[in-house]
Amino acid sequence: MGVSKKEIRIGMIGYQFMGKAHSHAYRDLPFYFDPKLKPVLKVVSGRNESAVSEAAEKMGWESYELDWRKVIERDDIDVVDIVTPNHTHAEIAIAAAEAGKHIITEKPLALTLDEARQMYEAVKKNKVKHMICHNYRFAPAVQVAKKLIEDGRIGKIYHFRANYLQDFIMDPEFPLVWRLKKEVSGSGSLGDIGAHSIDLARFLVGEFDEVVGTMETFIKERPIGEMAGGLSAKSDKSTLGEVTVDDAVTFIARFESGTLGTFEATRFAGGNRNKNKFEINGEKGSIRWDMENMNNLEVYIADDEPGLQGFRLINCTEEVHPYAGAYWPPGHIIGYEHTFIHLIYEFFNGIADNQQPAPNFEDGVKNQQVLTAIEESSKSKRWVKVSDF
Repeated sequence: MGVSKKEIRIGMIGYQFMGKAHSHAYRDLPFYFDPKLKPVLKVVSGRNESAVSEAAEKMGWESYELDWRKVIERDDIDVVDIVTPNHTHAEIAIAAAEAGKHIITEKPLALTLDEARQMYEAVKKNKVKHMICHNYRFAPAVQVAKKLIEDGRIGKIYHFRANYLQDFIMDPEFPLVWRLKKEVSGSGSLGDIGAHSIDLARFLVGEFDEVVGTMETFIKERPIGEMAGGLSAKSDKSTLGEVTVDDAVTFIARFESGTLGTFEATRFAGGNRNKNKFEINGEKGSIRWDMENMNNLEVYIADDEPGLQGFRLINCTEEVHPYAGAYWPPGHIIGYEHTFIHLIYEFFNGIADNQQPAPNFEDGVKNQQVLTAIEESSKSKRWVKVSDF
Protein backbone atom coordinates (compact mmCIF):
# COMPACT_ATOMS: atom_id res chain seq x y z
CA MET A 1 0.00 0.00 0.00
CA GLY A 2 1.13 3.55 -0.76
CA VAL A 3 1.85 6.16 1.85
CA SER A 4 -1.32 8.03 2.79
CA LYS A 5 -1.29 11.75 1.99
CA LYS A 6 -2.06 14.57 4.32
CA GLU A 7 -5.61 15.75 3.78
CA ILE A 8 -6.66 19.30 2.93
CA ARG A 9 -10.23 20.02 3.95
CA ILE A 10 -12.37 22.28 1.77
CA GLY A 11 -15.32 24.50 2.65
CA MET A 12 -17.04 26.00 -0.40
CA ILE A 13 -19.27 29.08 -0.22
CA GLY A 14 -21.77 28.90 -3.10
CA TYR A 15 -22.69 25.91 -5.23
CA GLN A 16 -24.00 26.86 -8.68
CA PHE A 17 -22.11 27.19 -12.02
CA MET A 18 -18.61 27.68 -10.64
CA GLY A 19 -19.37 25.53 -7.62
CA LYS A 20 -19.95 22.64 -9.98
CA ALA A 21 -16.68 23.31 -11.82
CA HIS A 22 -14.67 23.56 -8.60
CA SER A 23 -16.30 20.48 -7.05
CA HIS A 24 -15.46 18.44 -10.13
CA ALA A 25 -11.84 19.61 -9.94
CA TYR A 26 -11.48 18.55 -6.30
CA ARG A 27 -12.95 15.16 -7.00
CA ASP A 28 -10.93 14.40 -10.13
CA LEU A 29 -7.59 15.92 -9.08
CA PRO A 30 -6.29 12.77 -7.29
CA PHE A 31 -7.46 10.58 -10.18
CA TYR A 32 -5.27 12.28 -12.79
CA PHE A 33 -2.47 13.84 -10.75
CA ASP A 34 -0.45 13.11 -7.65
CA PRO A 35 -0.98 16.27 -5.58
CA LYS A 36 0.95 16.72 -2.36
CA LEU A 37 -2.32 17.18 -0.46
CA LYS A 38 -5.48 15.10 -0.80
CA PRO A 39 -8.68 17.20 -1.07
CA VAL A 40 -11.60 16.35 1.20
CA LEU A 41 -14.94 17.98 0.41
CA LYS A 42 -16.13 18.79 3.93
CA VAL A 43 -18.91 21.37 3.59
CA VAL A 44 -20.72 23.53 1.05
CA SER A 45 -22.77 26.60 1.98
CA GLY A 46 -25.84 28.24 0.47
CA ARG A 47 -28.97 30.09 1.62
CA ASN A 48 -31.57 27.81 0.00
CA GLU A 49 -31.63 24.63 2.09
CA SER A 50 -33.32 22.37 -0.42
CA ALA A 51 -31.02 23.52 -3.24
CA VAL A 52 -27.77 23.41 -1.27
CA SER A 53 -28.55 20.02 0.30
CA GLU A 54 -29.25 18.62 -3.16
CA ALA A 55 -26.01 20.15 -4.46
CA ALA A 56 -24.03 18.72 -1.54
CA GLU A 57 -25.29 15.22 -2.25
CA LYS A 58 -24.83 15.44 -6.02
CA MET A 59 -21.36 17.02 -5.96
CA GLY A 60 -19.94 14.88 -3.17
CA TRP A 61 -19.79 17.21 -0.15
CA GLU A 62 -19.99 15.63 3.30
CA SER A 63 -22.32 18.30 4.73
CA TYR A 64 -23.87 21.71 4.14
CA GLU A 65 -24.40 24.96 6.01
CA LEU A 66 -26.89 27.79 5.46
CA ASP A 67 -24.60 30.48 6.88
CA TRP A 68 -21.12 30.92 5.36
CA ARG A 69 -19.80 32.21 8.69
CA LYS A 70 -20.27 28.75 10.18
CA VAL A 71 -18.02 27.29 7.49
CA ILE A 72 -15.23 29.71 8.37
CA GLU A 73 -15.65 29.04 12.10
CA ARG A 74 -15.20 25.28 11.69
CA ASP A 75 -11.92 23.78 12.92
CA ASP A 76 -12.05 21.07 10.26
CA ILE A 77 -11.68 23.49 7.33
CA ASP A 78 -8.29 24.40 5.82
CA VAL A 79 -9.38 26.11 2.58
CA VAL A 80 -12.33 28.40 1.90
CA ASP A 81 -13.46 28.40 -1.74
CA ILE A 82 -15.60 31.43 -2.72
CA VAL A 83 -17.88 30.95 -5.75
CA THR A 84 -20.55 33.51 -4.81
CA PRO A 85 -21.51 36.73 -6.64
CA ASN A 86 -18.83 39.42 -6.70
CA HIS A 87 -20.26 41.73 -4.04
CA THR A 88 -19.77 39.06 -1.36
CA HIS A 89 -16.12 38.20 -2.10
CA ALA A 90 -14.47 40.80 0.14
CA GLU A 91 -16.41 40.12 3.33
CA ILE A 92 -16.02 36.36 3.05
CA ALA A 93 -12.35 36.41 2.05
CA ILE A 94 -11.31 38.85 4.78
CA ALA A 95 -13.14 36.82 7.42
CA ALA A 96 -11.56 33.60 6.11
CA ALA A 97 -8.08 35.13 6.16
CA GLU A 98 -8.55 36.34 9.72
CA ALA A 99 -9.58 32.79 10.65
CA GLY A 100 -6.32 31.49 9.16
CA LYS A 101 -7.89 29.73 6.18
CA HIS A 102 -6.27 29.50 2.76
CA ILE A 103 -8.53 31.03 0.11
CA ILE A 104 -9.45 30.54 -3.52
CA THR A 105 -12.03 32.85 -5.07
CA GLU A 106 -13.72 33.37 -8.38
CA LYS A 107 -12.98 36.40 -10.51
CA PRO A 108 -13.07 39.36 -10.56
CA LEU A 109 -11.46 39.53 -7.14
CA ALA A 110 -13.94 42.05 -5.71
CA LEU A 111 -16.66 44.55 -6.44
CA THR A 112 -14.22 47.48 -6.38
CA LEU A 113 -10.49 48.12 -6.41
CA ASP A 114 -10.63 49.30 -2.80
CA GLU A 115 -12.21 46.00 -1.73
CA ALA A 116 -9.62 44.06 -3.73
CA ARG A 117 -6.80 45.83 -1.93
CA GLN A 118 -8.39 45.12 1.44
CA MET A 119 -8.56 41.43 0.53
CA TYR A 120 -4.91 41.37 -0.53
CA GLU A 121 -3.82 43.09 2.68
CA ALA A 122 -5.83 40.58 4.73
CA VAL A 123 -4.19 37.50 3.18
CA LYS A 124 -0.72 39.05 3.51
CA LYS A 125 -1.30 40.04 7.13
CA ASN A 126 -2.58 36.60 8.09
CA LYS A 127 0.02 34.70 6.00
CA VAL A 128 -2.46 32.45 4.21
CA LYS A 129 -2.14 31.16 0.64
CA HIS A 130 -4.53 32.60 -1.93
CA MET A 131 -5.54 32.20 -5.57
CA ILE A 132 -7.98 33.85 -7.97
CA CYS A 133 -9.62 31.50 -10.43
CA HIS A 134 -8.36 32.65 -13.81
CA ASN A 135 -8.45 29.09 -15.06
CA TYR A 136 -7.67 29.84 -18.72
CA ARG A 137 -4.00 30.29 -17.81
CA PHE A 138 -3.98 26.55 -17.20
CA ALA A 139 -5.01 25.29 -20.62
CA PRO A 140 -1.94 23.35 -21.83
CA ALA A 141 -1.87 25.36 -25.07
CA VAL A 142 -1.73 28.65 -23.14
CA GLN A 143 1.13 27.26 -21.05
CA VAL A 144 2.95 26.35 -24.28
CA ALA A 145 2.39 29.89 -25.56
CA LYS A 146 3.91 31.25 -22.35
CA LYS A 147 7.01 29.08 -22.78
CA LEU A 148 7.46 30.08 -26.43
CA ILE A 149 7.40 33.74 -25.37
CA GLU A 150 9.76 33.22 -22.42
CA ASP A 151 12.18 31.31 -24.65
CA GLY A 152 12.24 34.21 -27.11
CA ARG A 153 10.80 32.18 -29.98
CA ILE A 154 8.64 35.04 -31.24
CA GLY A 155 10.98 37.84 -30.15
CA LYS A 156 9.86 41.31 -29.14
CA ILE A 157 6.08 41.43 -28.97
CA TYR A 158 4.36 44.13 -30.98
CA HIS A 159 0.66 43.24 -30.64
CA PHE A 160 -1.64 41.47 -28.21
CA ARG A 161 -5.12 41.12 -29.68
CA ALA A 162 -7.96 39.60 -27.64
CA ASN A 163 -11.67 39.00 -28.12
CA TYR A 164 -14.05 37.44 -25.63
CA LEU A 165 -17.41 37.03 -27.36
CA GLN A 166 -20.65 35.61 -25.97
CA ASP A 167 -24.31 35.97 -26.92
CA PHE A 168 -26.31 34.58 -24.01
CA ILE A 169 -28.09 37.86 -23.05
CA MET A 170 -28.98 39.10 -26.54
CA ASP A 171 -32.68 38.29 -26.13
CA PRO A 172 -34.37 41.41 -24.63
CA GLU A 173 -36.49 39.02 -22.57
CA PHE A 174 -33.44 37.55 -20.86
CA PRO A 175 -33.97 38.54 -17.24
CA LEU A 176 -32.25 41.08 -15.04
CA VAL A 177 -30.02 38.60 -13.20
CA TRP A 178 -27.25 39.50 -10.73
CA ARG A 179 -24.68 39.68 -13.51
CA LEU A 180 -26.54 42.72 -14.89
CA LYS A 181 -26.63 44.69 -11.63
CA LYS A 182 -23.63 46.89 -10.81
CA GLU A 183 -24.20 46.72 -7.07
CA VAL A 184 -23.79 42.93 -7.21
CA SER A 185 -21.38 42.32 -10.10
CA GLY A 186 -19.33 45.55 -10.26
CA SER A 187 -19.42 45.62 -14.06
CA GLY A 188 -20.87 43.62 -16.94
CA SER A 189 -18.95 42.11 -19.84
CA LEU A 190 -15.87 44.05 -18.70
CA GLY A 191 -15.47 42.29 -15.34
CA ASP A 192 -17.22 39.04 -16.21
CA ILE A 193 -15.32 38.05 -19.36
CA GLY A 194 -13.00 40.97 -20.17
CA ALA A 195 -11.19 40.28 -16.90
CA HIS A 196 -10.08 36.92 -18.32
CA SER A 197 -8.54 38.60 -21.38
CA ILE A 198 -6.79 41.11 -19.13
CA ASP A 199 -5.36 38.34 -16.97
CA LEU A 200 -4.15 36.37 -19.99
CA ALA A 201 -2.52 39.51 -21.38
CA ARG A 202 -0.70 40.18 -18.12
CA PHE A 203 0.35 36.53 -17.87
CA LEU A 204 1.71 36.41 -21.43
CA VAL A 205 3.07 39.88 -22.25
CA GLY A 206 3.33 41.83 -18.98
CA GLU A 207 1.85 44.79 -17.17
CA PHE A 208 -0.51 47.41 -18.60
CA ASP A 209 0.64 51.03 -18.80
CA GLU A 210 -2.42 52.94 -20.06
CA VAL A 211 -5.81 52.30 -21.65
CA VAL A 212 -8.52 54.06 -23.62
CA GLY A 213 -11.92 52.48 -24.07
CA THR A 214 -15.65 52.71 -24.37
CA MET A 215 -18.49 50.75 -22.79
CA GLU A 216 -22.06 50.33 -24.02
CA THR A 217 -25.36 49.02 -22.64
CA PHE A 218 -27.62 48.06 -25.55
CA ILE A 219 -30.70 46.97 -23.61
CA LYS A 220 -31.49 49.36 -20.78
CA GLU A 221 -34.34 47.46 -19.06
CA ARG A 222 -35.09 43.78 -18.57
CA PRO A 223 -37.64 41.59 -16.77
CA ILE A 224 -36.80 40.86 -13.15
CA GLY A 225 -35.34 37.36 -12.78
CA GLU A 226 -32.64 35.10 -11.42
CA MET A 227 -30.05 32.60 -12.59
CA ALA A 228 -31.31 29.06 -13.02
CA GLY A 229 -28.07 27.13 -13.52
CA GLY A 230 -25.14 27.64 -15.88
CA LEU A 231 -25.92 30.78 -17.89
CA SER A 232 -29.66 30.14 -18.14
CA ALA A 233 -32.23 32.14 -16.17
CA LYS A 234 -35.92 32.52 -15.37
CA SER A 235 -37.95 35.71 -15.04
CA ASP A 236 -41.11 37.44 -13.96
CA LYS A 237 -42.01 39.14 -17.23
CA SER A 238 -44.50 41.49 -15.60
CA THR A 239 -41.87 43.66 -13.89
CA LEU A 240 -38.95 45.49 -15.51
CA GLY A 241 -35.72 46.70 -13.90
CA GLU A 242 -32.79 48.83 -15.03
CA VAL A 243 -29.62 47.25 -16.41
CA THR A 244 -26.76 49.05 -14.66
CA VAL A 245 -23.70 47.41 -16.24
CA ASP A 246 -22.11 47.29 -19.68
CA ASP A 247 -23.20 44.84 -22.35
CA ALA A 248 -20.00 45.39 -24.33
CA VAL A 249 -16.59 47.04 -23.99
CA THR A 250 -13.84 47.83 -26.47
CA PHE A 251 -10.47 49.22 -25.46
CA ILE A 252 -6.90 49.81 -26.59
CA ALA A 253 -3.94 49.34 -24.29
CA ARG A 254 -0.27 50.20 -24.18
CA PHE A 255 1.86 47.82 -22.13
CA GLU A 256 4.94 48.75 -20.14
CA SER A 257 6.97 46.71 -22.64
CA GLY A 258 5.77 48.83 -25.57
CA THR A 259 3.35 46.18 -26.81
CA LEU A 260 0.09 47.54 -28.25
CA GLY A 261 -3.10 45.76 -27.19
CA THR A 262 -6.61 45.73 -28.63
CA PHE A 263 -9.47 44.15 -26.69
CA GLU A 264 -13.17 43.47 -27.13
CA ALA A 265 -15.54 41.83 -24.65
CA THR A 266 -19.23 41.51 -25.43
CA ARG A 267 -22.25 39.41 -24.62
CA PHE A 268 -23.93 40.58 -27.85
CA ALA A 269 -21.93 38.69 -30.47
CA GLY A 270 -24.56 36.42 -32.01
CA GLY A 271 -23.40 32.87 -32.72
CA ASN A 272 -20.48 33.06 -30.28
CA ARG A 273 -21.14 30.93 -27.23
CA ASN A 274 -17.75 31.37 -25.55
CA LYS A 275 -15.25 32.72 -28.08
CA ASN A 276 -12.30 33.53 -25.85
CA LYS A 277 -9.30 34.02 -28.14
CA PHE A 278 -6.06 35.92 -28.53
CA GLU A 279 -3.36 36.53 -31.12
CA ILE A 280 0.17 37.68 -30.33
CA ASN A 281 2.42 39.14 -33.02
CA GLY A 282 6.18 39.41 -32.45
CA GLU A 283 9.28 40.21 -34.47
CA LYS A 284 10.07 36.51 -35.00
CA GLY A 285 6.61 34.97 -35.15
CA SER A 286 3.00 34.89 -34.02
CA ILE A 287 0.75 32.80 -31.76
CA ARG A 288 -3.02 32.24 -31.88
CA TRP A 289 -5.34 30.52 -29.39
CA ASP A 290 -9.11 30.02 -29.18
CA MET A 291 -10.79 28.59 -26.09
CA GLU A 292 -13.43 26.85 -28.20
CA ASN A 293 -10.55 24.76 -29.60
CA MET A 294 -8.53 24.91 -26.40
CA ASN A 295 -6.17 22.01 -27.13
CA ASN A 296 -4.84 23.67 -30.28
CA LEU A 297 -2.19 26.37 -30.57
CA GLU A 298 -1.41 28.04 -33.89
CA VAL A 299 2.22 29.13 -34.23
CA TYR A 300 3.98 31.04 -37.02
CA ILE A 301 7.79 31.19 -37.06
CA ALA A 302 9.17 33.88 -39.38
CA ASP A 303 12.43 32.09 -40.22
CA ASP A 304 10.74 29.04 -41.71
CA GLU A 305 11.94 28.53 -45.28
CA PRO A 306 10.12 30.40 -48.08
CA GLY A 307 7.24 28.42 -49.50
CA LEU A 308 6.55 26.65 -46.19
CA GLN A 309 5.78 29.68 -44.06
CA GLY A 310 2.44 30.05 -42.33
CA PHE A 311 0.67 29.08 -39.15
CA ARG A 312 1.23 25.50 -38.00
CA LEU A 313 -1.36 23.76 -35.82
CA ILE A 314 -0.04 22.19 -32.62
CA ASN A 315 -2.37 19.84 -30.76
CA CYS A 316 -1.10 20.30 -27.19
CA THR A 317 -1.95 16.81 -25.95
CA GLU A 318 1.48 15.18 -25.96
CA GLU A 319 3.42 14.26 -22.83
CA VAL A 320 5.86 17.10 -23.46
CA HIS A 321 3.04 19.65 -23.12
CA PRO A 322 2.21 21.05 -19.65
CA TYR A 323 -0.31 18.90 -17.71
CA ALA A 324 -1.18 16.82 -20.80
CA GLY A 325 0.84 13.79 -19.74
CA ALA A 326 -1.54 13.16 -16.85
CA TYR A 327 -4.40 12.34 -19.20
CA TRP A 328 -4.65 10.35 -22.44
CA PRO A 329 -2.50 9.42 -25.45
CA PRO A 330 -1.67 12.27 -27.87
CA GLY A 331 -4.65 13.59 -29.79
CA HIS A 332 -7.15 12.52 -27.13
CA ILE A 333 -8.32 15.98 -26.13
CA ILE A 334 -9.20 17.34 -22.71
CA GLY A 335 -11.80 19.99 -21.88
CA TYR A 336 -12.76 23.17 -20.04
CA GLU A 337 -13.18 21.39 -16.71
CA HIS A 338 -9.56 20.25 -16.71
CA THR A 339 -8.26 23.82 -16.55
CA PHE A 340 -9.76 24.00 -13.04
CA ILE A 341 -8.02 20.76 -12.06
CA HIS A 342 -4.66 22.25 -13.10
CA LEU A 343 -5.30 25.42 -11.12
CA ILE A 344 -6.28 23.47 -7.98
CA TYR A 345 -3.21 21.25 -8.43
CA GLU A 346 -0.94 24.30 -8.33
CA PHE A 347 -2.86 25.73 -5.36
CA PHE A 348 -2.52 22.63 -3.20
CA ASN A 349 1.14 22.11 -4.09
CA GLY A 350 1.80 25.73 -3.19
CA ILE A 351 0.19 25.21 0.21
CA ALA A 352 2.18 22.00 0.75
CA ASP A 353 5.49 23.66 -0.24
CA ASN A 354 4.75 26.94 1.55
CA GLN A 355 5.02 28.76 -1.79
CA GLN A 356 2.54 31.34 -3.04
CA PRO A 357 1.02 30.14 -6.35
CA ALA A 358 -0.33 32.38 -9.10
CA PRO A 359 -2.63 33.90 -10.17
CA ASN A 360 -3.29 35.18 -6.68
CA PHE A 361 -4.85 38.17 -4.94
CA GLU A 362 -1.99 40.41 -6.08
CA ASP A 363 -2.89 39.51 -9.67
CA GLY A 364 -6.52 40.16 -8.80
CA VAL A 365 -5.66 43.66 -7.60
CA LYS A 366 -3.63 44.40 -10.73
CA ASN A 367 -6.44 43.11 -12.94
CA GLN A 368 -8.91 45.26 -11.00
CA GLN A 369 -6.69 48.32 -11.56
CA VAL A 370 -7.00 47.77 -15.30
CA LEU A 371 -10.78 47.32 -15.04
CA THR A 372 -11.03 50.56 -13.07
CA ALA A 373 -8.89 52.47 -15.57
CA ILE A 374 -11.06 51.27 -18.47
CA GLU A 375 -14.24 52.39 -16.69
CA GLU A 376 -12.69 55.79 -16.01
CA SER A 377 -11.57 56.09 -19.64
CA SER A 378 -15.07 55.30 -20.88
CA LYS A 379 -16.48 58.05 -18.65
CA SER A 380 -13.83 60.68 -19.42
CA LYS A 381 -13.25 59.71 -23.08
CA ARG A 382 -9.46 59.88 -22.72
CA TRP A 383 -6.35 57.76 -22.19
CA VAL A 384 -5.95 56.75 -18.54
CA LYS A 385 -2.81 55.55 -16.75
CA VAL A 386 -3.37 52.28 -14.87
CA SER A 387 -0.89 53.44 -12.22
CA ASP A 388 -3.27 56.31 -11.31
CA PHE A 389 -5.38 53.79 -9.40
